[in-house]
Amino acid sequence: MSMKVSPSATQDADLPCASLPVWPLGESFGFLSEMRVVDLTTSIAGPYATMLLSDFGAEVIKIERPEGDDSRQWGPPFLNGHSLWFNAVNRNKKSVTLDLRRESDFKKLMTLVASADVFVTNQPPNVQQKLKLDHDSLKAVREDLIFVSITGFGLTGERADFTCYDLVAEGYSGIMDITGAKDGPAQKVGAPAADMLAGQDAAMAAMGALFDRTRSGKGRKIDISLVESMTRFLTCRISTYLGSGEVPQRSGGTDSVIAVYQAFDTSDRPINLALGTNAIWARFWEALGDEEFGARREFTNNSDRREHRAMIVAKIQDVLLTKPRSYWLELFAEKRIPAGPINRIDEVAGDAPLQERGMFFNLENGQNGPMPQIGLGIHIDGQPCVPRSAPPRLGEHNAEFARLFAAAPTE
Repeated sequence: MSMKVSPSATQDADLPCASLPVWPLGESFGFLSEMRVVDLTTSIAGPYATMLLSDFGAEVIKIERPEGDDSRQWGPPFLNGHSLWFNAVNRNKKSVTLDLRRESDFKKLMTLVASADVFVTNQPPNVQQKLKLDHDSLKAVREDLIFVSITGFGLTGERADFTCYDLVAEGYSGIMDITGAKDGPAQKVGAPAADMLAGQDAAMAAMGALFDRTRSGKGRKIDISLVESMTRFLTCRISTYLGSGEVPQRSGGTDSVIAVYQAFDTSDRPINLALGTNAIWARFWEALGDEEFGARREFTNNSDRREHRAMIVAKIQDVLLTKPRSYWLELFAEKRIPAGPINRIDEVAGDAPLQERGMFFNLENGQNGPMPQIGLGIHIDGQPCVPRSAPPRLGEHNAEFARLFAAAPTE
């Protein structure tokens, strides 16, 4: 990474983020630099979608109620008076506060919509229609608008108006039922997976629609569902059920079509091990100095190894318990065997190669303290995405749009 960074110098020296580099504000990726996005979303899924669009250069105008986005209140922990949840998904945006119950503020919003390329909402369809913020109403304001709706269950169907959060979507999708120990309860994924996946889907669909508009001149109605985005995440597991009739069961992460694809204990800390091909299988046993065991006829291919999985796993476990994690990871890296640690969050954030690639940093923001950010994780022409601005303070950009609003009718 060639971008110059400076070491972090904060008054919060005991915080993990204090050791991160400070990135100066930049230009982000400029592919959408001529696009304006009006963002009427709150919480995580919608703001994450619009942050992705902003990272690719779009101007995002975040419309907030006078009390602000719900996630501004999510904490503790807070850092320098700001919600870390909010800051995680709202960089590069401009915050404008409007009370849409007031006719004058609604007309201001319509002024913005008329100037926008993309409009994003996460209100249920009945609320969209009640507030005249549905696709048909906004299409009358701008014919070629890309309208993006992110809801729990989509714009159609008997559940369309149900309220939904990430937890509810995960339950509907099936992911919770196959996550956890074999004899334990169903478990939620340890991050807002449905929110993040739906947000990513919304951004991807919006970019595709914008590209199409350059050829067709047409606006689009994009309908994203948390439940459907999360369900698609299970594509491989649902497909195997549909073709076999075998219902996947919780197994603590050991159940896989690949015979050896799971966590193992070592003499100190566990590792993950994935022996996904015949070549990797052979290299693994060569690394362990037991090529004869790996070459046994009953282990010829993955199907054979699945039949003898219990015996193979027991054998591997006995061997790995003889040395510490660091020994095995070094050996397996040298022998090109897919393996890795099971990191805690603090270990992930402190991972030097990830930091070197720009995954974690403090943003130079002028807001009296560190502003930790998680990078886009996409590199283009050898460079990571550099944020243009810090997550906005509530109503920070009201004055910037006052001139535009001055032309809008008032009460």
